[in-house]
Amino acid sequence: MACELKGFDPLEHFDRKESGKLDPLAQYAIVVSEEAIADAGLTDERIDKSRVGVIWGSGVGGVTTFQQVCSEYAVSGIPRFSPFFVPKFISDICAGHVSIRHGFSGPNYSVVAACASSAAAVSDAFNLIRLSKADVIVTGGAEAPITECGIGGFGSMQALSTRNDDPQTASRPFDKDRDGFVLGEGSACVILEELEHAKARGAKIYAEMTGAGLTADAHHITASHPDGKGSAEAMRLAVAESGMQLSDVDHINTHGTSTPLGDVSETRAIANLFGEHAPHISVTSTKSMTGHLMGATGVVEVIATVLAIKDSVVPPTINHFTDDPALPQLDYTFWKPKHRSVDFAISNAFGFGGHNVSLAFRKYNG
Repeated sequence: MACELKGFDPLEHFDRKESGKLDPLAQYAIVVSEEAIADAGLTDERIDKSRVGVIWGSGVGGVTTFQQVCSEYAVSGIPRFSPFFVPKFISDICAGHVSIRHGFSGPNYSVVAACASSAAAVSDAFNLIRLSKADVIVTGGAEAPITECGIGGFGSMQALSTRNDDPQTASRPFDKDRDGFVLGEGSACVILEELEHAKARGAKIYAEMTGAGLTADAHHITASHPDGKGSAEAMRLAVAESGMQLSDVDHINTHGTSTPLGDVSETRAIANLFGEHAPHISVTSTKSMTGHLMGATGVVEVIATVLAIKDSVVPPTINHFTDDPALPQLDYTFWKPKHRSVDFAISNAFGFGGHNVSLAFRKYNG
């Protein structure tokens, strides 16, 4: 089972020849980037495209293409590799396609940090703008891992839920009976822009990014630190860089994958870091609804976090049936969205290898 992207027809966006040259990974990235670019008004001819960059994240790249071509070779024994084979599956190709289509010639590259890839891309975009290396950066993530290799590989690690008799409720973050994540696919994109540059052109501003924290668990290739030391430090750094206090945090969109160990680690990190304030933070895992989009998940959840700030609505964590006594007592926002003021929020993304990224945002009161 998986959270498949259903109803997506590449021929609604590309002609047949172009579609054949693009892995689903790149198809998704191009479509969402065009949506974000249009929403941000970056089609304005007055914008200096040499000051617009593209930074993209993907955990595994074009695995659909890689599996298909290698499988065909294994069966036929004939090395009929297309000249588009490598450009279709390499992880950095999404950033290349977006820049080529729009003529954006600023900083351009890909970030690979497993499931924290696109969150790390947002952090890089934030810092490059602060360093005046660009005025605007189109940043996002894409993943298309729902293949035999993707499902088989993660399944063999016992990372995936095996609740095959009830796939609708298989993703159960913070539930006592959680048994792994549900693999998802898709893409998401946000536009980061230097504030004065955005104001000068009358851009629509959803929220202000204020900080980022990046750490390593330095513990295990797949398991997070049991006490969440690395993730706690990432959150602390993001809040400190924002010039805010820990008691200012209203909402955390957690990594919350629905794995037995990961959910304990992250919630312990929140409880230990925020102390008496922890129960007042609205904690949520939107993966309960979207599945785990691997390298794309960071930006999916950045969007959810920013909209929680903009609309004063914290999205719910669904599929909760049984409380887990191993987890600290937090406000997990089970089942129903919570209408509350969200002035300052954090989005977490963690990845195999011990990568931790926390991104901080606050309400824009311009």
